[in-house]
Amino acid sequence: MNGSASDAVAIDVCGLTRHFGDLVAVEDVSFQVDRGAIFGLLGPNGSGKSTIIRMLLGILPPTSGTANVLGHRSLEESELIKPRVGYMSQRFSLYADLSVRENLDFYGRVYGLEGEHLAERREYVLELTEMGDYQRQLAGNLSGGWKQRLALSCSLIHEPEILMLDEPTAGIDPVARRHLWDLLFELSGRGVTQLVTTHYMDEAERCTDVGYIYLSRMLVLGKPSQLKALPQVSPEGTKRYELRIPKATEHLTTLRSVDGVRDATLFGETVHVLVDDCLDPPQLINRIEVQAAETESREIPPSLEDVFVTLTAAAERDHTNAAGVDLFNAEVQAERVASTVGPQPKMVKGKSLAGLGAVLAKELVHIRRQPTTLFFMLVIPVMQTLIFGYAIDTQIENIPMVVFDMDGRQHASELTSAFVNTRRFRLLEHVLDETTFHRAITSGRAKVGLRIPPNYSDRIVRGEQVVVQVLIDGSDSQVATTAQSTAHLLGLSLSIQMARAIGDSLQIAPARDEKGEGVLPIEVRSRMLFNPDLDSSHFFVPGLVGIILQLVTLFLTSFAIVRERELGTLEQLFVTPVGRMGLLLGKLLPYAMIGFVELLLVLTVMIYVFGVPVNGNLVLLLALAMLFMVCSLGLGLLVSTLSKTQLEAMQFAFIIMLPSVLLSGFMFPRSEMPLPIYLITFGIPVTYFIEILRGVVLRGADLLDLIPSIVGLVICCTLVLWLSVMRFQKRLA
Repeated sequence: MNGSASDAVAIDVCGLTRHFGDLVAVEDVSFQVDRGAIFGLLGPNGSGKSTIIRMLLGILPPTSGTANVLGHRSLEESELIKPRVGYMSQRFSLYADLSVRENLDFYGRVYGLEGEHLAERREYVLELTEMGDYQRQLAGNLSGGWKQRLALSCSLIHEPEILMLDEPTAGIDPVARRHLWDLLFELSGRGVTQLVTTHYMDEAERCTDVGYIYLSRMLVLGKPSQLKALPQVSPEGTKRYELRIPKATEHLTTLRSVDGVRDATLFGETVHVLVDDCLDPPQLINRIEVQAAETESREIPPSLEDVFVTLTAAAERDHTNAAGVDLFNAEVQAERVASTVGPQPKMVKGKSLAGLGAVLAKELVHIRRQPTTLFFMLVIPVMQTLIFGYAIDTQIENIPMVVFDMDGRQHASELTSAFVNTRRFRLLEHVLDETTFHRAITSGRAKVGLRIPPNYSDRIVRGEQVVVQVLIDGSDSQVATTAQSTAHLLGLSLSIQMARAIGDSLQIAPARDEKGEGVLPIEVRSRMLFNPDLDSSHFFVPGLVGIILQLVTLFLTSFAIVRERELGTLEQLFVTPVGRMGLLLGKLLPYAMIGFVELLLVLTVMIYVFGVPVNGNLVLLLALAMLFMVCSLGLGLLVSTLSKTQLEAMQFAFIIMLPSVLLSGFMFPRSEMPLPIYLITFGIPVTYFIEILRGVVLRGADLLDLIPSIVGLVICCTLVLWLSVMRFQKRLA
């Protein structure tokens, strides 16, 4: 705090303003909170109370104005404030799947408590809030009142100097409210400063100081007794009475219409009226035609509700708040504004890895408590590998074929057998007429139709050319292409065999081998490396490892963070001294460890189920897989920074996964893609990892062979992590 400010002031706010686009959430709010006080910040829902607390804690930057907490600027020095402040959010924002004790231990470790000190503080807050019997119970199973006690316990675990409680009694029963306020009074007696937001008038009466905010502006500020004495509340020449009359609701409208009645409000079975001095209770009762014997009346002082109702009505009449009251005089305000002018301090950064152990331990407990997460990470990838490994097969075999043999002799039968022996065709049936032949193809039962002419054998014997017709169903292009190429190759092969037989019989040959036998002039000998049987699983399964690894880590990481944002637990973490890197690493490392186990499982299935051996260095493969996993986790983190809800996270994740599957070379060769799309593939991380997987697993590639892919993966990983960390801020905006 500036040198002119008193050490007795815990919170000093001057001209605080926050706009969300055209929406004015907080407008020119100023107040002070003394140390040890209970300051009540009152106002209806949406008036800006929670926004003020978030700005005080430094997780929401103000549009203008300043705020000092414990002598530090809330925005620039928030990391110095957070260890000394306890925060209890408006809704329950602790971890429902952790027990009471686990929640306390987590927040204790976040604030740096360890060992005996943590145990002492845990026992103290459990005794203070009377929660000792509930410490083994899951937080999500507690009733509303006990949840609020747990939230208060977590905010007290580190012995804060200030408590900021955002509507701590919202949604709990009157008995629980009374108990919670008893705790707050006890803490105030021990010197803990408290800022409490509420919209309950009876709670305002319990505060040492009260500020009422309405239409984003502070209408009134002071002690309850001072506010009740404001001239706007009880104007000169008026008195306030409480009338107990039968059927009060029926007479309320009549009372309000009586001359001299300025206000009439129903309070249970009574009516509170503000009237001119010239009008006394007997006259009022006479005006509404009620028997005096059935009524009671007494003069009463104004309540805080009267204060706020009066000022709210004035504010609604004048949105510029000309009717509002500020107990700070103009000279004091001017002096405070002047004291804030000067060199702006630099942003104070906390320890980046602070709280890493606490977040890591919490995430491991979450995973242990959520069997579905383990199932998704460990079992689903194995199932996907098995299903895709067996289902995806580019070798087209057993194409159903129907034969219309109009010749019926040996040569025709040999032709049919030649087609079947290629293993590309499966003889479905022989048909005897043209209609059945065409019907078999149009119905889809057969994909290929072989028509052998009636003079096939005769023309073969005479050495004449014969035309054999092959009808192919082109609705499936891959099957059709295979059938067409196989049929042409078979025809060429049979023709060469016949030509060779004729050449031998005539002692004519285009070329002869060393044995003097007729052969083709040129013989091309090919040797298939790495996958001699052309087994498609050897091609797809290694790529599938990369796709599955990205799929699981991307979805789980993005959902884990977005879920915390939806539940409010992320905001609760933002107000603690946990470092940004500590929070990120604590959340990502458990999934990285499980992802490594997942990688080992999928590789085991690849090797022992599909028979795809790792021909290269396994250690190199695992090391590069961990690099890719870091990149994939970074992608999940990036998705979480772009998404506000889990639905949005799923949509963004699918946007990333779709090009990863289609453009990475997993299914289709990248070299055949149009140039613009081919260039895009270099920006997809899994592209490089699939190249690494197929290089190490199939080709036995070493580090030198993989340098281009490694460099590309490192660049992608660095860029993704940089974007993720830059976007992930410990602030709400």
